[in-house]
Amino acid sequence: MSIVIDANLSYLQNRLNLSAEKLELYQGKSIEEVLEAEAASGNDLAVQLANELLTDVNLLIEIFKLADPNNKFIILMNMDEQQLRGFLPLMEHNDLVQGLMYFTQDKLLKMLEEIPKEQLVKTVFELFSQEEVIQLVPDEQLDNILTFYDLDKNKVLQHMKSIPPEYIAQMLESVTGEAVEDQSQYDMITQVGNLNPLEYKDALTSLQPTQKQQLTLSLAKENPKLYELIDSRAYTNMIDVHKQKPELVKAMNVIEDEHLINMIGQLPHDLMSIVITQLDTEDFADHLMKKNPEIIADIIAG
Repeated sequence: MSIVIDANLSYLQNRLNLSAEKLELYQGKSIEEVLEAEAASGNDLAVQLANELLTDVNLLIEIFKLADPNNKFIILMNMDEQQLRGFLPLMEHNDLVQGLMYFTQDKLLKMLEEIPKEQLVKTVFELFSQEEVIQLVPDEQLDNILTFYDLDKNKVLQHMKSIPPEYIAQMLESVTGEAVEDQSQYDMITQVGNLNPLEYKDALTSLQPTQKQQLTLSLAKENPKLYELIDSRAYTNMIDVHKQKPELVKAMNVIEDEHLINMIGQLPHDLMSIVITQLDTEDFADHLMKKNPEIIADIIAG
C-alpha cells in the first residue's frame, strides 16, 4: 500500500540541489523513487535525506506538508481504527469537545448515560440550576433521594423545619390515618422521626410536590452527592426536552478527557479522522514516527 499526498517538491529540490530540468523529470514520482534515483546517481544528499526522513519530525512535516489538514486527513484515512485511536490521548481538551458535534443529540445522550454519574451531574449543572433540576425531574426521583437508606434521618428532620406545619400535618395524617390537632411543628417532626421505617418512608413520599421539592433541594444543597441518586435516564430525558445539541456540547466541556476520548473513539472512521486533523502538527508527526513507522514508509513510497 502507498499513501499519496501533496509533497513539497521545492524543498526537495533545494535539499538535493536538483536542477529545474531534473525536477521536471521527477514529476509524478514518489519521494522514495526520487531519492533512490538520486542515490543511484551518486547524490550523497539523497542518502542523507532518506535517513533523516525516518528520524526528523520537522523534516517530515516540511516535505509532506503535514500542517495542511488535508494531508493529515489522507494519512489518517489510510489507518485502521486502532491506529486512529492512538492519536486521541494527544489531543487538546477543547478539540475533543468540539469533536462531539459530529454526533447526533440522541447519541450524545446515550453516551452520557454510560459515563460515571459524577461526570453526568457536572454536565447537568452546566445546563440547569439546582432549583431547575429539582423541579424538572420526575417525582419518583425525589423519592429516591428522600428514602435513600444512607441518608441521615436527623438531617432530614432538621431540614423539615422549613416546611409549613400544615403540610407536615397532612403527611402524618396520610400515614397514620389519624387527624393531627393542636400540635406544634416541633412535636409533629418528632412524631415523624418516631415512625417505623416503612411509615417513615411513606410519610416522606406522601409530601405535597412543592414541599417535597423544597425538602429535597435543601438536603441536596448541603450534600450535592445526593444528585447522583437520580437516574441517568431522568437527566438525559430532561436535557433532551429542554436543551439543543450546541448547548449540550458546550456543557460537556466539564467531562474528563478519559471519557471524551472514549466518546470520540465511537465516531465513524472518516469523522474521527477529521477530528484528529486538529491535532498539533508536531505531535501528529512525532506520533507517526514513534508509533507508526510503517505509515511513514507508505507515505515515502507513495
